Amino acid sequence: MNTPFEQISGETEKKYQSLLTDLKLYPSLAVAFSAGVDSTFLLNCAHNVLGDRVTAFTAASCSFPERELQDAKKFCNDKKIRHIILNSEELNIPGFCDNPKNRCYLCKHELFEKIRAVCQQQGIQAIAEGSNSDDNGDYRPGLKAIAELGILSPLRHANLCKEEIRLLSRRQGLSTWNKQSFACLSSRFVYGEKITPERLKMVEQAEQLLLNLEFHQVRVRIHGMTARIEVNKDEIIKIFTPLIRDAISAEFHQIGFTFVTVDIDGYKTGSRNKTLTAD
Repeated sequence: MNTPFEQISGETEKKYQSLLTDLKLYPSLAVAFSAGVDSTFLLNCAHNVLGDRVTAFTAASCSFPERELQDAKKFCNDKKIRHIILNSEELNIPGFCDNPKNRCYLCKHELFEKIRAVCQQQGIQAIAEGSNSDDNGDYRPGLKAIAELGILSPLRHANLCKEEIRLLSRRQGLSTWNKQSFACLSSRFVYGEKITPERLKMVEQAEQLLLNLEFHQVRVRIHGMTARIEVNKDEIIKIFTPLIRDAISAEFHQIGFTFVTVDIDGYKTGSRNKTLTAD
């Protein structure tokens, strides 16, 4: 059911109208589309305003779960939005697999350069991505790449936060309004720990199991061969019900983890950044 209009505050409505006004400025627009809450909302707004002058770009790589790729394809197919899927294997970027502190910068720079090249060939005037105002407060090296390449961030420009985007998405009838937050699978590794296709697949399979068990917000952080499970605090106790606990233990060991742990602090976005130290 859509959110009643009266639940959207006047301030949020003003930001939303500002977003639509901004989007109308572009004769044509490419939207980096991951099928997450933010990029789905941005793409839907752009499509409502620009129609067939908007093109969605999705990067296919081993850091991007298959379920998300299929969600992206389905959304664009259902909405009849032109959709370009790029092969963007970030593990081939020099230095990326070593998981440096600027890993996200390396990835975003490579991805948006590829999108920009296609846009130049096809005459697409501008490129947008879906970061929101909440992303301003954490360590986000990817935003540096976005700024350097002149990529638009319409949601941040309109000062829309995640909660407002969820409310507006629900009003628009988007199923993603209550979708769990997602970041690329490479973000599950502590900085400096080697990223490999095999270990990315382990994380993807482990998180998919938790989603299949109907945990809403999940992360499986990888430390060597140890899995550290993060779920919402109100769902932690569910892990320790015998049937759930035994299923997680058996499957995680089958996937290849030697040890399986639960973070009693629960899910928190950007928790790997706790390992950062000043240079």
